[in-house]
Amino acid sequence: MKHQLKKTLLAVAVVAAVVLAPAVLAEPSAATKKMSFFVTSVGSGKGGDLGGLAGADQHCQALAQAVGAGQRTWHAYLSTSATATSPAVNARDRIGAGPWYNAKGVLIARNVDELHVDNHLNKQTALTEQGEVINGRGDTPNTHDMLTGSDAQGRAFPGDTDTTCSNWTSSADGSAQVGHHDRTGLDSKPPALSWNHSHPSRGCSIEGLKSTGGSGLFYCFAVK
Repeated sequence: MKHQLKKTLLAVAVVAAVVLAPAVLAEPSAATKKMSFFVTSVGSGKGGDLGGLAGADQHCQALAQAVGAGQRTWHAYLSTSATATSPAVNARDRIGAGPWYNAKGVLIARNVDELHVDNHLNKQTALTEQGEVINGRGDTPNTHDMLTGSDAQGRAFPGDTDTTCSNWTSSADGSAQVGHHDRTGLDSKPPALSWNHSHPSRGCSIEGLKSTGGSGLFYCFAVK
């Protein structure tokens, strides 16, 4: 009887360990709790159509929530162009004041000015919300193009040229300005080394984004 009771208690202990293990693993680390910047691990699945700024912000929030960082408010680093009914939106104006740290607790920038002048972004620090490195130039596939729709100072472009995939609602026509998260390109000129302002994409479809070295990923920042 005692032997059977011991076996039963052991079985209960094993089952409890298996059931509780996911909850233990899901507990965010200290670095994750500090995280206030990441590159999306996946895109929208629809190329440059992110569901507008609201959809992009929601995507950032959902990815952060999945790793235990949903207590913060997250916004996508994206600009939009002016329309007949709404003014342009600058990416730099919608990401808070900083400082920003990646999923490993590494400082990216102390404030908005430092972010756009002398930040600490490169392939090893521009990590996903899961703390993973994103493929860069030289990797297969290369996915270093990050959607921004922004100039080097994080502002929207003037004029009628589409640099935002129709304000992040197009998965076909148009184009998006992108940056290189790995700070590497075809040469050593400033655009090739820029994290937010490298070149336009060849289109807004998944295929168009892939053809210039992207997969519809973008930057997310904690506003607060």
